[in-house]
Amino acid sequence: MELNVNEALRYLGAGEGADAALRERVEGQAARLTALVRPRYWYRVTPVTHGAQGILLAEAGLFLTGRTAALMLEECGQAVLLACTLGAQFDALLRTEQARDMAQAVILDACGSAWVEAGCDRAEEEIAGRFPGKYLTDRFSPGYGDLPLTVQPELCRALDAQRRLGLCVTPSLLLTPGKSVTAVLGIADRPQRRRVRGCACCSMKQTCTLRKRGMTCGI
Repeated sequence: MELNVNEALRYLGAGEGADAALRERVEGQAARLTALVRPRYWYRVTPVTHGAQGILLAEAGLFLTGRTAALMLEECGQAVLLACTLGAQFDALLRTEQARDMAQAVILDACGSAWVEAGCDRAEEEIAGRFPGKYLTDRFSPGYGDLPLTVQPELCRALDAQRRLGLCVTPSLLLTPGKSVTAVLGIADRPQRRRVRGCACCSMKQTCTLRKRGMTCGI
């Protein structure tokens, strides 16, 4: 598992064209972070039932409404619920850096985002290895497309995320520790035909700082 420095630069709004000085600073924080913190993840596979009102994951006690889940899981007989986190250790590291050097803290935060995504990618590799001959959909999270954030508590409960990962949901539906991700993936018999991607599908499209600068995150 490797932290993608270009991904961290993208979170900073710089991309692969970043100057050498910034890239060096990001590489330094990336090396420090990966030496101190490892992403932890947990996932659960559950059958999918397609209904007129949405997608039922009965074994997990979860009901997914909206177009996003319907499209992503359209050809899937099973789904994977996934959670990944850098844990409280990263939050403590970030607070220390914020008190000492805010510019470096911003870089560390971007590296944290790239590192937790690397953890999700590693989980996907493991899941794919468990289902040879099957195809995974893109992962999608509460708040993406029209999948509501209100699914977050039920998803974390279905994963027993607090006990297994120390991952909780605040009353405002944010995940804590801060560098954490929950997601859903489908398992299909053939490569997926539809992907719900791009700014038009993102719940952050009205407030995204990258879009305001004429850039995208690439997702």
